[in-house]
Amino acid sequence: MFGRYLKQLALVWSGLSLAWQFVIAGGIGLLAVMLVVGLWVTSQIRDGVMHNSAVSTALYVDSVIAPLLPDMRKSQELDDSVKRALDETLGQGALGKRLLSFKLWRPDGAILYAKDSRQIGRQFRLNHNLKSAFAGNVVAEYNDLDDDIAAGEEEGFNVPVLEIYNPVREPWSGEVVAVSEFYETADEFKDSLTSALWWTWLVVAGATAAALALLSGIVFRGSRTIVTQQAALEAKVSELQAALAQNSSLRQRVQRASRRATAINERYLRRIGADLHDGPAQLVALAALRMDSPVLVDPGTSSMLREAEIAGIHKTLGEAMREIRGICNGLVLPQIETQAVADILRLAVAEHERRTSTNVLLTLPERLPELGTSEKISIYRFVQEGLNNAYRHGKGKGQHVRATTKSGKLLVEVLDAGPGFDPGRSEGLGLAGLRERIESIGGQFETLTGPGGTRLVITLSVEEQP
Repeated sequence: MFGRYLKQLALVWSGLSLAWQFVIAGGIGLLAVMLVVGLWVTSQIRDGVMHNSAVSTALYVDSVIAPLLPDMRKSQELDDSVKRALDETLGQGALGKRLLSFKLWRPDGAILYAKDSRQIGRQFRLNHNLKSAFAGNVVAEYNDLDDDIAAGEEEGFNVPVLEIYNPVREPWSGEVVAVSEFYETADEFKDSLTSALWWTWLVVAGATAAALALLSGIVFRGSRTIVTQQAALEAKVSELQAALAQNSSLRQRVQRASRRATAINERYLRRIGADLHDGPAQLVALAALRMDSPVLVDPGTSSMLREAEIAGIHKTLGEAMREIRGICNGLVLPQIETQAVADILRLAVAEHERRTSTNVLLTLPERLPELGTSEKISIYRFVQEGLNNAYRHGKGKGQHVRATTKSGKLLVEVLDAGPGFDPGRSEGLGLAGLRERIESIGGQFETLTGPGGTRLVITLSVEEQP
């Protein structure tokens, strides 16, 4: 019978959607967590409120009765004048109305004073609360009278009480010499505690309900997304089946691709030539320019400066050799592939500044779009060639690299303040190769030059990232 019931329950459970299964299982789990957290929090609140209230009352009572007590280390009993003073103090005023019972204990378990005079002088075994109080702790219990000690006048209490054990310390040494036990009416304490516990449970329950509602909303939304994506996937499968039926058109596409491969190979060979010119050739040309440096020609130059210039030329030639090896191995600046466009521009500018010991102003917007590897390599080579031309023809004056984005297009400019040149006569393999490289990836290349300087601009179409 029970097994059949479980089987039916499992059948019903499997028929539910994943979202409803989560709501049921999550609701049960959150309810259990709520009960555990609620019980723990209310317990902490109850103990904290009770302890704070007990400490406040104990300090007040101690401040009232402490001046009336003799030296408890020397006195084993209280004389009649002290008892009368305690009777008057504890039986009158606001303190007398709040304290239903009062006892003063010696460390050996004897009662030195009690509102019920019949208890004075009697001796009892110390319970846990008294032992803790003699150890220096303020102990409080709510509505819990200890049966190990004769209750006396406490037996008739019909109101909620707060049972407090307060250590009485010797003023000059701080040693506990007695313990006062008293019972305070706790009507207001009970109301405050009940209100706090109710609010605690309401907050815990509200937070649990809110968490369940939020998680359920997320799960239901995810479930709807899954259903939508499942329908879209089925539609894609149908489209794929239709595409598979068009094998004849695919065969024609393969033939066209074969014809394009020949043209791509020729373009690749031209691009390798452009890479050799834009990279190693530029470095070798730069080294050749530095061979005519006054530092090497002037016989009066110090050996230290001459050696530094020669070392720079060697380093430039070494970089040219490394780039030649990289091109031969099919590795064209592999670090560019994983870097952002802004980092690539900084790299090109930094390399030029290092090689030529000139300054280049770099202006970048706050954000640049992400591009493919071909675009990144083209941008790097464009900046490299443009700065080399600015250094060679413009003597490195006013070198400036600027990138901007406008209307879905990325513009990269290289400017200088040199004398300019005749584009019709001076645009050799370098600029021509750059123009072909940029146009091969769908970009535009523009050269503006005159007596006031030269401005090279490339424009690439990009998709603006959100």
